[in-house]
Amino acid sequence: MTELSYFAYLFIAIALTGWVARTLSMNGEVFLVDCFGHDEVLARSTNHLLVVGFYLVNIGFILLTISLGSEPTTLAEAIRFVATKVGLAVLVLGCWHFFNMQMIARYGRKVGRWVRENHMEKIA
Repeated sequence: MTELSYFAYLFIAIALTGWVARTLSMNGEVFLVDCFGHDEVLARSTNHLLVVGFYLVNIGFILLTISLGSEPTTLAEAIRFVATKVGLAVLVLGCWHFFNMQMIARYGRKVGRWVRENHMEKIA
């Protein structure tokens, strides 16, 4: 029962991380383009870096939390085990997403302006 629960948790949490990362990447680029003053190259690059960071943080969290809690021995405990761990992973995914959105909204235009100014200095 324990090994099956671990497998179920890893499969569900990592698959969910992949789905969320793909969804955010596809739909977030428009937001980033606007935040970075319509600099599409900077927006695409930032989007890719955010996705890589998203995977690293969330998969690391998922792998580290597998050892938390007691091992399930019954089906009911296994369901609770998987639900609790996936729920915790989803909360971390959501918090990480909203933190990123807040930071991008707050600093995106400043970064875009700084990149454009430095790029123009190198050209001149």
